[in-house]
Amino acid sequence: MANEWPREPLLPGLLNPPKQPKKESMVKRKKFFRSRSAPSVDRSLVPMDVVHDKFPGPQLRSGYFCPSFKKVALFLVIYLGAGVLCFYLVKDQLSGKKTNGVLDAIYFTIVTMTTVGYGDLVPNSTATKLLACAFVFTGMALVGMLLSRAADYLVEKQEVLLYKALHIREKDGEAHMMQHIETNKAKYKFYTAAMFLVQMVLIGTVFLWKVENLNLVDAFYCVCSTITTLGYGDKSFSTEEGRVFAIFWIVASTICMAQFFLYLAEIYSEQRQRRLAKWVLTRRMTYVDLEAADLDEDGAVGAAEFIIYKLKEMGKISEQDIAIVMEEFEDLDVDHSGKLTTSDLDVAQCDR
Repeated sequence: MANEWPREPLLPGLLNPPKQPKKESMVKRKKFFRSRSAPSVDRSLVPMDVVHDKFPGPQLRSGYFCPSFKKVALFLVIYLGAGVLCFYLVKDQLSGKKTNGVLDAIYFTIVTMTTVGYGDLVPNSTATKLLACAFVFTGMALVGMLLSRAADYLVEKQEVLLYKALHIREKDGEAHMMQHIETNKAKYKFYTAAMFLVQMVLIGTVFLWKVENLNLVDAFYCVCSTITTLGYGDKSFSTEEGRVFAIFWIVASTICMAQFFLYLAEIYSEQRQRRLAKWVLTRRMTYVDLEAADLDEDGAVGAAEFIIYKLKEMGKISEQDIAIVMEEFEDLDVDHSGKLTTSDLDVAQCDR
């Protein structure tokens, strides 16, 4: 079976890489090796408290990519405040089961934002219909861009607690624990979201059973139609206490449900990527692959070229990614020697 591998490379486009204009003084590109004396972090670009941190990677991600909860809260308050003001002013143009004017306005805003749409409160005029259209689109953007990112960040914060709970009898060091969490990040996020989702279902079912006086089947049915944003409307929150509870519970449960399926898809994608990587790494390399991996066309494949070729086969990087990186390298390589030196960086920084 080993001799039956196809003679064509996985990425035939590498056989004839796109020709890019070369500078006249540029010599043949040489192999790049890791400098053992180079600093691991550029201190001029990263704050000192991050440089001296034990785990700079996660700290950088937390500082630059995680949402600001003050900003998330501010946008949510502005959205809810505008919704309450608008729908309170047109409360007489909403038909359905009403309790309290302000409470109904908040409840209707939440139901609209999360796209649950029970139908227990509905707009019955042109103005309220147009307002509902505007608030549903802005609400979906708010949930998708801010609240979901905030929920994702909170779930990641629970990964360490989940790891310790699952490995309570094991005494692993911090480095081993962080490595294990990073390797199985999608799995732990899925487990955490699943636990939150089960809690939301139980809390909602018990509340509807005890406070809204629904039987257990109808309570569970209402919970399922809510968290999936199906919202048939035959069962909903009709009392003042129920709508106060619904304001918080609907937002938390619907976002939790969305994150649950997001992490499920992420696990599937990650497992598929791992199977592809395993196949690529166990695949026997052919002469055609060797020719395709020889990016500088010097008749030999170095470690850097081999790594780049394998990463492209795994789908980790693309030709466009490499072109962008090489463009930056050529800009930094001021003397066109094919290597970056401190003098190159000094000249490049002075030019900027």
